[in-house]
Amino acid sequence: MSDTPWYETFFGDDYLRIYSPFLPAERTDKEVDNIISLLQLPPGSAILDLCCGYGRHAIPLAQHGYEMTGLDLSKKFLQLAQEDAEAKGVKIRWRCNHMKNIPFEEAFDAVINIFTSFGYLEDEEEDLQVLQQVHKALKPEGFFLLDTVLQTRVIRSFAPHSIIHYNDGLIVLEERRIDLPTSRNEVQMTILFPDGKRNEYKQSMRIYTLTELIHMLTAAGLQTQAYYGGLDGSSLTMDSRRLVIVSQKMAAT
Repeated sequence: MSDTPWYETFFGDDYLRIYSPFLPAERTDKEVDNIISLLQLPPGSAILDLCCGYGRHAIPLAQHGYEMTGLDLSKKFLQLAQEDAEAKGVKIRWRCNHMKNIPFEEAFDAVINIFTSFGYLEDEEEDLQVLQQVHKALKPEGFFLLDTVLQTRVIRSFAPHSIIHYNDGLIVLEERRIDLPTSRNEVQMTILFPDGKRNEYKQSMRIYTLTELIHMLTAAGLQTQAYYGGLDGSSLTMDSRRLVIVSQKMAAT
């Protein structure tokens, strides 16, 4: 069995084929408008899109006048992002780095981490290291916007199996389990292509509670300012689909 972390191989062509049908431009536009509303930063502000993927949010934010930097571990996604940005006439700085190593210091008015890109790493210490890197990259009093799954929602809606049929004949099978001692959502994904080809992937994500995340953010020097049940700023309830936290870099004393 390969020792390569799952997140180093999962984000490629198969990911795009699986998730693109669920990420239309209208959804992205609404999410970008909500990000702008939550951050309340003027155009020209410097924003880092941490785990930017193929630029789904970074590019439209740049079109809104923000000075964008995108950081991701997937060279494939960064290449797609760069090509799309050039086609749309926006200038974005792209960096291929692990989220544990953000190569900037006091450079950004905000860092955003959108669409459940936190909790992938092997343990809490590594996740805390990511937050410490976010703190380092932020200007004094800069903001960190984290958008992830809500643990209670994952547990209450848990189903051990799912089958998704796509219009082009693609079939995606998922077998899931929640490891209670580690609070990790483990997924075995099997992709069946119309031509008979078969690919398999594993996912493993630590699902944190709001309390745990507030403690971790505080430990990293980030003070929680608000939390919501979605990027739309809705109130957080047991039935919310998402957990969104806005925190701020504490001023030096």
